Amino acid sequence: MDLWEAISGRRSVRDFLPDPVSEDELRHLLEALAWAPSPLNQQPWSVVAITDPAQKKAIRQVAEEARALVLSLGGPSWVGKYSPAFLEQAPLLLAVIYDPAKGGLGINFNQPHGALAATAAGVQNLLLAAHALGLGGVWFTFFDPARMRPVLGVPEWLELAGIVCLGRPAKPSPVLPRKPVTVHRQRMA
Repeated sequence: MDLWEAISGRRSVRDFLPDPVSEDELRHLLEALAWAPSPLNQQPWSVVAITDPAQKKAIRQVAEEARALVLSLGGPSWVGKYSPAFLEQAPLLLAVIYDPAKGGLGINFNQPHGALAATAAGVQNLLLAAHALGLGGVWFTFFDPARMRPVLGVPEWLELAGIVCLGRPAKPSPVLPRKPVTVHRQRMA
C-alpha cells in the first residue's frame, strides 16, 4: 500500500470482528509508533495493551460516565445515540501514555506541548500502519482522564493521549468529507 492510499483510505472504525490482533501485528504497530518524530528524539510515549474483557468493561464504564455527564449538561443530541460498546468489542485496546517532561527544548519558550504533539504523530503512524495491515482503529478520547488514570494505573506525572481501539473491521466505514485547509501566506492577518 502506498502512503497516499494509507492516508486517504484510513477510517475511524467502531465495529470490529472478534478475531484477535496477533503479536506480530502488535509489534508492527508499536514499531510504527516508535518511528514518529519527537523533540530531541526523546520518544515520550509508552503503551498499555489491553485484551482482558474485565479491563475493557472498566474502561467502557469510565466512557459511559463521561457520556452521561455530557448529556446531563445539555450536550449535543448525538451523544444520546452514541454507544462506547466498541471499547469492549475491539480485540485490542492500546492506551497511549506520554511523559510531558520529554517535550524537548520548547518548554523553555512557552511551548509545553512537544511531548503531546510527538505522541499524536505516533498515534497517526500507528493508525496508518493498522490500515496497511488490514486492521481498523479509532483514537478514542471521550472520557475524563482523571477517572481513567486509576483504571489504567497511569502515574500522576504521566498523561493519557487516548485509547486506540484496534481489530479487523466488521464492515466498511463511511468516507466523511474533508474541509479544505485554510492557508495564510506569510502571516495570518
